Amino acid sequence: MSANLHSWPEGVGRIVLPQTDSTMKEAARVAASSPFSQWILALDQTAGHGRRGRPWTMPKGNFAATLVSFPDEPPQQVALRSFVAALALFDAVATVTGRADLMALKWPNDVLLNGGKFAGILLERSANHLSVGIGANLAAAPIAANVEPSPFPPVSLVGEAGILVTPEDFLNALAPAYAHWETQLMTYGFDPIRTAWLARAAKLGEPIRARTTTAEHHGTFETIDDQGNLVLRQSQGALSIPAAEVFF
Repeated sequence: MSANLHSWPEGVGRIVLPQTDSTMKEAARVAASSPFSQWILALDQTAGHGRRGRPWTMPKGNFAATLVSFPDEPPQQVALRSFVAALALFDAVATVTGRADLMALKWPNDVLLNGGKFAGILLERSANHLSVGIGANLAAAPIAANVEPSPFPPVSLVGEAGILVTPEDFLNALAPAYAHWETQLMTYGFDPIRTAWLARAAKLGEPIRARTTTAEHHGTFETIDDQGNLVLRQSQGALSIPAAEVFF
């Protein structure tokens, strides 16, 4: 992949669809017939979903895309692409708005804009490919009643930054940014990704709550470890958490 921050990454395809059920499902279909990395952008998505099958509402003008690739790596390494995608989203917004100050990255896979949820990331790995799905509220935030209740209300780029960006133009900024951070990961390992992510992290060094499927943990957000796990500092010591919902 090219690490040029301003041009489309070399060797990566681009598919733009007027409509599809889900870019993640489309990625699976594409992967079955083509062994090349490709970005798949849908201008309308009728059956999008987020983590744990949660519905993803997509008002007109918002962003829904999936990068399908074919990494030959252990699952722990593949999972680090959620941090690559988060950094790419951060950089893409900074490129199109010049307002990096409005953003923060929320562990494990959300991007916040003025404290509200602007974008989400979903990774799905099959036997032969990885799909990195990204949804971002460019033109409008979904109605709160239509999404899962959250302390992080949905917000849009237009509403918070006053800038309207088309999905195609946003992909033009996102794909090179993703290629840059992917190159960092493949060349130097997770350390530069971890350092860059922590520099943009929401509530680092502050008290947070982490809710797993079996318990809720309170502590200070100390760091993420070399596996991407959340590390909470508690009175009895450090606790490493691989998966949880985080609340501030």
